[in-house]
Amino acid sequence: MSQQLIDDFGRTVDYVRISVTDRCDFRCVYCMAEEMTFLPREEIMSIEEIELLSRAFTELGVKRIRLTGGEPLVRRGLMDHLTNIGNLPGLEELLITTNGSQLVRYSETLKQAGVTRLNVSLDSLRADRFKAMTRNGDLNKVLAGIDAAREQGFEHIKINAVVMKGSNQDEVLDLLEYARDKQLDIAYIEEMPLGNIDSHDRALSFCSSDEVMEAIEERYPLLPMAQKTAGPSRYFQMADSDIRVGFISPHTHNFCADCNRVRVTAEGRLLLCLGNEHSVDLLPVMRAEPGAIEPVKVAIVKAMSLKPERHYFDLSEEPQILRFMNATGG
Repeated sequence: MSQQLIDDFGRTVDYVRISVTDRCDFRCVYCMAEEMTFLPREEIMSIEEIELLSRAFTELGVKRIRLTGGEPLVRRGLMDHLTNIGNLPGLEELLITTNGSQLVRYSETLKQAGVTRLNVSLDSLRADRFKAMTRNGDLNKVLAGIDAAREQGFEHIKINAVVMKGSNQDEVLDLLEYARDKQLDIAYIEEMPLGNIDSHDRALSFCSSDEVMEAIEERYPLLPMAQKTAGPSRYFQMADSDIRVGFISPHTHNFCADCNRVRVTAEGRLLLCLGNEHSVDLLPVMRAEPGAIEPVKVAIVKAMSLKPERHYFDLSEEPQILRFMNATGG
């Protein structure tokens, strides 16, 4: 039986989100600054190190790995190693969070490599607004990518929408109707205060999950679901549809009590909590003895004692977490 990762609060960690790059072909306003300085290649994990890290986590009982970025599908060489990660013993799900821009090109490859589920960021269905929120994204390319993924047979594709007042709050129902029509799950997300931004005032743009839920229930009553996934979403259903409607609420409905997740940044830093800086740098461990898995496993196990009980976000204060979401892993 594989060893389990258990923190000091008795929570079992069986889900890891690994950022494979801090780079992205979009510049979403809530994720990064318009002018970004990205990490030099030598400071981020190599594809081989990402594979080694994935193997270390699965040998420690992790059942789900989500590859994130930045935009993971722009990482050169990733596709050549995806099958190796997808076939790791003990791994039940290999998931990817993407902006959808590369899905027309890569959906078939992802399916063949053993990727089980996709999350696609989609904050607006209006081309001009989508371009403004992403600073350079092409909505039609993303919608075509979602269709391509559906054609490849991906089930439970999930749309992630960060809802902000003054930007896209008026599209909550439009996004839901799109999800219903395409048979996609959807999660509405409260913006997380990571990194200093100048594109908007987070306190003014904040839209709570309760406000979003209220808007939906004017048209569709929501029925709580007993089923839970590995992620932080609270899920609901509608009487006339099988899709799941989720809410990720780091501010208003703290999900820390049953947190089963850790993250690894593109530069190999193991984050024990999204909203805290508790971390361990795994890159020096991997590079001290290239290819050696035991020292990596020892470092991961030891790090569990650093996982805090919960995070605290306060929109009235300057961000305490200065790293941007693209550096954290979306």
